[in-house]
Amino acid sequence: MKILERKVYRGPNYYSYKPVIRLTLDLEELEDYPSSQLPGFNAALLAVIPTLHEHGCSYGAPGGFVRRLEEGTWLGHILEHVAIELQCLAGTPVSYGKTRGAGEVGVYYVVYSFQQEEVGLEAGRLAERLLRSLLPDDLPSALPAAERAAFNFTLELEELASLADRVALGPSTGSLVKAAEVRDIPWIRLNEGSLIQFGHGKYQKRIQATVTSETRHIAVDIAQDKELTARLLDDVGIPVPRQRVVREEDAAAAAAHDIGFPVVVKPLDASHGRGVSLNLGSEAEVRLAFQKAQEHRSYVIIEKFIPGHDYRVLVVNGQAVAVAERVPGHVVGDGVHTVQELIDIVNRDPRRGVGHEKVLTRLLVDHQALRLLEQAGLTLESVLAAGRVLYLRSTGNLSTGGTAIDRTDDICYENKEIAIRAAQVVGLDVAGIDFITPDIARPIAEVGGGIVEVNAAPGFRMHVAPSEGAPRDVAGPVMDMLFPPGAPSRIPMAAITGTNGKTTTSRMVAHILKMSGYHVGLTTTDGIYIDGERYLSGDMTGPWSARVVLKHPLVDAAVLETARGGILREGLGYDKVDVGAVLNVAGDHLGLKGVETLEDLAAVKALVVEVVKDGGYAVLNADDPLTAAMAARCDGDPFYFTFDPRNPVVQEHVRKGGRALVLEDGLNGKMLTLYERHQHIPLLWAHLIPATLEGLARFNIANALAAAAIARALGVKVENIRQGLRTFDSSHFQVPGRLNVYDQHPFRVIVDYGHNPPAVRAVADLVQALPREGRAIGVVSAPGDRRNQDIQAIGEIAGSTFDLLFCREDHSRRGRVAGEVAGLLHRAAAAAGLPEARIAEVWDETEAIAAALATAQRGDLLVIFADDVQAAWKQVIYWGQGRPESPAPRGAPTFAPELSAPSAASETLLGEAPAPETRVRSLHAPDSSDRFRLPPAERGAPIARGDVRGIGHDD
Repeated sequence: MKILERKVYRGPNYYSYKPVIRLTLDLEELEDYPSSQLPGFNAALLAVIPTLHEHGCSYGAPGGFVRRLEEGTWLGHILEHVAIELQCLAGTPVSYGKTRGAGEVGVYYVVYSFQQEEVGLEAGRLAERLLRSLLPDDLPSALPAAERAAFNFTLELEELASLADRVALGPSTGSLVKAAEVRDIPWIRLNEGSLIQFGHGKYQKRIQATVTSETRHIAVDIAQDKELTARLLDDVGIPVPRQRVVREEDAAAAAAHDIGFPVVVKPLDASHGRGVSLNLGSEAEVRLAFQKAQEHRSYVIIEKFIPGHDYRVLVVNGQAVAVAERVPGHVVGDGVHTVQELIDIVNRDPRRGVGHEKVLTRLLVDHQALRLLEQAGLTLESVLAAGRVLYLRSTGNLSTGGTAIDRTDDICYENKEIAIRAAQVVGLDVAGIDFITPDIARPIAEVGGGIVEVNAAPGFRMHVAPSEGAPRDVAGPVMDMLFPPGAPSRIPMAAITGTNGKTTTSRMVAHILKMSGYHVGLTTTDGIYIDGERYLSGDMTGPWSARVVLKHPLVDAAVLETARGGILREGLGYDKVDVGAVLNVAGDHLGLKGVETLEDLAAVKALVVEVVKDGGYAVLNADDPLTAAMAARCDGDPFYFTFDPRNPVVQEHVRKGGRALVLEDGLNGKMLTLYERHQHIPLLWAHLIPATLEGLARFNIANALAAAAIARALGVKVENIRQGLRTFDSSHFQVPGRLNVYDQHPFRVIVDYGHNPPAVRAVADLVQALPREGRAIGVVSAPGDRRNQDIQAIGEIAGSTFDLLFCREDHSRRGRVAGEVAGLLHRAAAAAGLPEARIAEVWDETEAIAAALATAQRGDLLVIFADDVQAAWKQVIYWGQGRPESPAPRGAPTFAPELSAPSAASETLLGEAPAPETRVRSLHAPDSSDRFRLPPAERGAPIARGDVRGIGHDD
């Protein structure tokens, strides 16, 4: 038994909408040994983890999993349950899991949920070791004897719990996250600590523990300076104890005598009760306390001691939302145990941890504890009388072992107003006000007392999990301050997937949104774009890139191209979207990562529809049955697009007032038409969209239909959609590698990234529709990890489309041997009817493109299916412009004269080659070919589409 692979899905994924871990587990010989055939295994497992009795499993009731064990279940299923239970025992409770076959005998996918990634992964490792340690010795998968002897499950479980404590969100941060989730406010953890982003894009707010993005830095500085805080409060009449700041021990003693005993000694700006000593009645005690305080800060405060109870009043946004009485860490005698034993008993409480990791903190024996023991005439070995309370701390800070009693309902109005005023004086949005008074229920003006500290970043755990009394929702008011009811926290988001057209459609939508005034965050296969500027290059269609966009503080709309690979690798980088679009489901990537059929692929891509929020839209291709069927999986409403006005699904949907984009016949061509709420709105003629090449590129008409539907679903006005589509072309600068046309040679060149049969078929149909005077020349390849039948299908399409064909290979062969892909393409093209004399294999992409360019003649159409799109485009635009024609590469094919010479018709129509000096024709003034002329210094320099150096806006 061994784990072959571990995958972490941090967002909604193929298995669950919550984060899960998937282990690929090979049972090896254990495939023949269900639990019922492993002597002693079940009893040993339940003895080690008796809480497995609580698992219901498929029976849905406690004891169900034990029943499965007795009936006989396989080790993968058992591993799933153990990994879940180990996380629960470590303090990070989870419950979801499933185990399924991975398509190979004895190999399983073991899937289980997690709260903290590191804890979930380690739980899987520990579960595997535990199960192997319980197997009979004669099985190969059993843990070797030496490892079994060294394996200490109890110790490793404690280490897992310690790991959970280290990486989990603390009580304060965790309560804020829960409050955000209740309000449907998205959140992202920005570091391994407590820095959290709430909201997306321009709506985001941040917290660090309980310091918020609205907390003023100057207010935090004031609160840290205890002497300044006291002075400011005193200036407005808020009662505070007399105090003095000193740096030397003698000055501390003198200040104590001047103020009058008893006194308090504390560092000027330390927190959590560190270095604080209370109720000091002698100079000797003051001197010792001064030395302890200076371990934390050179400046020390000597303050008049106020008798009474210690109360913390939490003020949020000008409101007192919770009050807790803090009781110093203590033990209670029983007449039997020593003080040290009582401390150990208290510390065994599972609610107690180190520092702030749990709701209570363990008691420590340090200077303060020893001083209080000495004052009481006791030692650690003393047996404390039954019922006697011994305080080991002079302050009630929870971080030093104190406990908390909720007093929110007890505080009187006057004291509440004083606390609010103190927070306002310091300037804190979230403040912890420390009162010392005999009774918080009575005004301090009557019973005495005052405010001893105002704290920035106050801890919430005394309020959310008090030792006594009702828990209080103190995180909710903080979230309501950051995001008042009705205030947005999410930016408009569209997730776009499909086998083909994702990138073009995503760019169309982003262009429409930008034309509508949005600062758009866009992820595509060639990079991340923020407001039109590329921030990062590369394939950015996965969850990490989506989170980059959502973290950007200027983005107010997100368009997220979402690829199959990212979904299968890590899930989604977001929890829900306004619009989820699936353009099509066609044969690509089949046979990879468990996706064997079109139905499997549809199930993967449907995830973007399943996470559409209530009230959102699923934009679906009604002409694709697998895509149209996804409407049933969406909590929002379907928004169909179709080429067929008679599509029955769309007709029924429109009759009910639903939304759809339909391509309809008109007197002047094909019209993109919007139907919504029983309205019929002509949107735009297809041939007026530049990306459609006068309406001939049907696949870009489909992309335009989808883009218009997505934009409309996001609330964009019809006029802005029209303008966006009218100004979107398929240039290399707008959509690299997607139907990029270059017309500056005597022949036309199209560069496209098509790499699967449907994409190649779509371009092939365009080749047949485009007018030309010469031949159609193709440069084709296919990714090496595709099935043979997919590669052969590309070859067949190319063979039936092109007059001359260059078969090449990608830079990465993805497991294929050299020449294998080119050979499959070659043979398939020949079988489709293209003569062998018209087919050449040039494996290297650069050499294949160079050979095709050298072969092309006036009037030809050269179509290059590129792998390295940027390099291919540069190779095309620099070919023969202002520099010598690049020779055909060594070993390139030489076609027979009758195959390479231009036709007489093309010579007659096209005339002679253009002069060396480059002239630019104005697209808006077709009769003015000489209107723009480059300066002499720039003549012959390469001109790429979109290059407007010295030309003007008409280029």
